[in-house]
Amino acid sequence: MSGPGNYIDLYELQTRLKNGIEAAFPSKLWLKAEISAMKVRPAGHCYMELSQSSETGLVAKAQAVIWSSKFRFLAPFFKSVTGSDMSEGMNVLVLVSVNFSQLYGLSLVIDDIDPSFTVGEKEQQRRLTIARLEAEGLMELQKELPMPVLPYRLAVISASDAAGFRDFTRHLLENDYGFVFRSELFPAVMQGSAAPSSIIGALESIAQSDTPYDLVLVMRGGGAKLDLACYDDYDLAAAIARFPVPVFTAVGHDQDHHVCDMVAYGYMKTPTAMADELIGYYADEDARLLSFGSRLKLAFLNKISRMESQVQMLETRIRSADPRNILRRGYVLALDSSGVPFKKAADKSCGDEVSLMFADGTLECRVTKVTLAGRPD
Repeated sequence: MSGPGNYIDLYELQTRLKNGIEAAFPSKLWLKAEISAMKVRPAGHCYMELSQSSETGLVAKAQAVIWSSKFRFLAPFFKSVTGSDMSEGMNVLVLVSVNFSQLYGLSLVIDDIDPSFTVGEKEQQRRLTIARLEAEGLMELQKELPMPVLPYRLAVISASDAAGFRDFTRHLLENDYGFVFRSELFPAVMQGSAAPSSIIGALESIAQSDTPYDLVLVMRGGGAKLDLACYDDYDLAAAIARFPVPVFTAVGHDQDHHVCDMVAYGYMKTPTAMADELIGYYADEDARLLSFGSRLKLAFLNKISRMESQVQMLETRIRSADPRNILRRGYVLALDSSGVPFKKAADKSCGDEVSLMFADGTLECRVTKVTLAGRPD
């Protein structure tokens, strides 16, 4: 029974806790947790806050440390497997020793880390996200939107200082054809745990803009696998799927294919490839118009040729009907005194004046006798 006369001091309490805790965990154990805070000190020691959350919020947290003698080996090992540095927001599986200090309280000393667990956790979550989007009918929603033939007004979501964005802009605006585009940047965080909400915010700004954009382009120039895991986020993928304007993504390299790529209208491997795609739309249309112009010109030339042939035929007929050509073949044209041609001898009488036109000239004559065919003189 406790009372004013029965007490222990703080150090004794802490010592009893130390003995009890360390007796309960005499050996190292593998611990699953999220890195909620992380800082590497100048001496090389890495201090972390590990935590666990549920649907209701934070349910547990503890301080942890990786001493410099371990950290200088574990950090590059983790990156070589995952392609990314250890960072806040990652789920990790670490081998820890449970320590309790009378002065500093509970702490976990990390001796090892399993990077394959972190990659596996992301892949499992990615599969769950895809299944959810399919169940909600969002995977093909973007593909049903009408695609403009010549997209001109482009809303670009990227980090303003990203090399990929600069490459895209230079490649697009300095194209060899001289095609003109209008692009506007909506800056956003493009990697890490803050990226999904930042990109969603940029999409909302585009939707609220007075400019009727033809396309939305989400781009960054690639990165480590875990750095790009944010593009497997459900909320971001759903926001892209529901956006009323076609969205194209270019957020990784050849080995990367993210959930956001799947729900978008289209995706490219790099921002430069995105620029090539847009230029290609214009080049194809330009070639189509040139082809149409060539066909139209050819049809016009063919029609002119047919008309010329018809004119030549008419000229031939006219030339063949020209009396002068007939006279050259030995015929004679008979004209009365008024210059009107006559074709029958019966039309004339003795004493009438007539003209006989030959190819080389005309004879002026007077009828002295009329002899009709089949009649005796």
